[in-house]
Amino acid sequence: MNYTLHQLQVFLKVCQLESITKAAEELYLTQPAVSIQLKNLQNQFEIPLTEVVGRKLYITDFGKEIAVAAENILNEIHAINYKILAFKGKISGKLKLSVVSTGKYIIPYFLADFLKKNEGVELMLDVTNKAKVIESLSNNEVDFSMVSVLPNDLTIEKVELMQNKLYLVGNREHKQKKKINDNSIFEALPLIYREEGSGTRYVMEKYISQNSVPVRKKMELTSNEAVKQAVIAGLGYSIMPLIGLKNELLNGDLHIIPVKGFPITSTWNLIWLKGKNHSPAAAAFLNYIKTEKENIIKERFDWFEKY
Repeated sequence: MNYTLHQLQVFLKVCQLESITKAAEELYLTQPAVSIQLKNLQNQFEIPLTEVVGRKLYITDFGKEIAVAAENILNEIHAINYKILAFKGKISGKLKLSVVSTGKYIIPYFLADFLKKNEGVELMLDVTNKAKVIESLSNNEVDFSMVSVLPNDLTIEKVELMQNKLYLVGNREHKQKKKINDNSIFEALPLIYREEGSGTRYVMEKYISQNSVPVRKKMELTSNEAVKQAVIAGLGYSIMPLIGLKNELLNGDLHIIPVKGFPITSTWNLIWLKGKNHSPAAAAFLNYIKTEKENIIKERFDWFEKY
């Protein structure tokens, strides 16, 4: 047999995504290129690896077994590469993080210089909602998670990164004077919510409950970007993290509506399971965060601290 590592890599990605189109996108290849690699691999086996029913691609039982073997082979190749770098005295290996959706505005700045200095570290970053972030941490699938609401049912350790601030915001048609409103303003404003499982929604609902705030729920959307665009379009108002609003506030698409008791504050934390045995890459990143976080905040988030 003469299958190549590239063929195995392409086949494994197709199996993971169950789609040639999606595999091509993730591998930065054309669909025909992926199909050719898949065909060349298939030609070396008498038993089908995949089958198409209707217009959907399925992986056969035999194909699933080959995918497992392919993953093991590719992992061994990665291990060899990491060992070569380690032998040269360089930090290497995979660094796995799961981050809540608002964290995408923050975590790149805490990663950039670390990854530049440690080119042998391969980053695997999953940006999703709070519930899925905690699930991946609980299953020990990641080295670290970044959240603004700490889990109650896990024994963790943490490093505080920076403050999270949430404000009531409206579009350019609702430009408020400097008057500070009380909570009665919510009676007249249709609110846009994040989905269940979102950390932003949790903080928002906790404030509403603790302060007996009268609200009119307008709609529920599944990302902060979707909420932001809905508010800009005039579909309603929302309580949103400041960190994702910089450009919209500067160009006037959004305005903060002053309300007594705001901003609602929480803290973004980098967390990990207590007692976890960190890989060299993860241990190096944790040390980097502890020593450099104040410099990163001062350099990258000076605008944030002014609100």
